[in-house]
Order: sequence, then C-alpha cells, then structure tokens
Amino acid sequence: MNTEEKVTKFLNGYFSEAIPHNKALGLKAVKRLEDGLISSLVCKPEFVGNPRTGFLHGGVITSMLDATCGVGILIRLKKRTRIATLDLRIDYHRPAVAKGMIFCEARCYNVTRNVAFVRGVTYADDKDRPIASATGTFMIFRDSLFKLDEKDGKEEANEKGH
Repeated sequence: MNTEEKVTKFLNGYFSEAIPHNKALGLKAVKRLEDGLISSLVCKPEFVGNPRTGFLHGGVITSMLDATCGVGILIRLKKRTRIATLDLRIDYHRPAVAKGMIFCEARCYNVTRNVAFVRGVTYADDKDRPIASATGTFMIFRDSLFKLDEKDGKEEANEKGH
C-alpha cells in the first residue's frame, strides 16, 4: 500500500467510520488535496426529500459540505484538532436526483490563528454543473492538536503531550 492509499484509509477511518452521522450517510474520502478533500456518497432512497420529485433532501448536501469542509481544514493544517462550524452559507444551484454518486470538493483557502476559511462544491457527473456551493468559517481549538503522520497514518501528540 503506497502512502496516498494509507492516508486515504486513515481519512476514511476518521471521516467515515468514527463519526456516526457520516457513517450513516455513507460519506467516503475519495482524494486528499493539498488544501482539502474530495468526498463521495452513494444516494439512497431514504435520502429523498420529496417522493413526488425524487430529489435528494437538502440536509444530505448540507451535511456532506459541512463534513468535507471540516476534514479539508484538518488536511490543510496537517493536524487533527477540534474544530467547530461557525458559519456555513450554502447556495443551491439545482436539485439533485437521488440516484448514483454525489461528490463534494472542499478547499481550505485561508487559516488564521483561530479561524479557518473554506469553500466547497457538490456535483454529480460534472463539476461545472454544481448542485450546491458553500463558503464557511470554522473555529480552530488549539488545545488539542495532533500531527497527522502521513507515513503510516498514525497520530503523534504535539509538544504539549496531548
């Protein structure tokens, strides 16, 4: 297993398995970016918001954007720490049919001491035809930083011994 496969496996363990809501949605880390993450989910019938139209419920998209943006921040920081969503503005561009795969690409474009800034987009087949886009800010709690060891996917405590 190469380094990127190990990191993706670690991310899926953290992103997809350790967080019950993400696990229930079936969120998966697809690709780590230098400043973010691409995630995916398989649409399920229980994700339909309106049975007459067959469109995906907006809450699924919101959850996907929030979770992917959050992990994107951790990737940018190269550390696992506690974060909290301060603000997440989502613009819905078009409805999503609840079938096939949905992807989310989130990138952390700026980090201050206590706040990270992210952008994200969800799409089905074509990234140029977004389902929704988001901009967000997340609080960074500096009391619990862990370095992500990309060699073997293990965590190393920071200098405070956390």
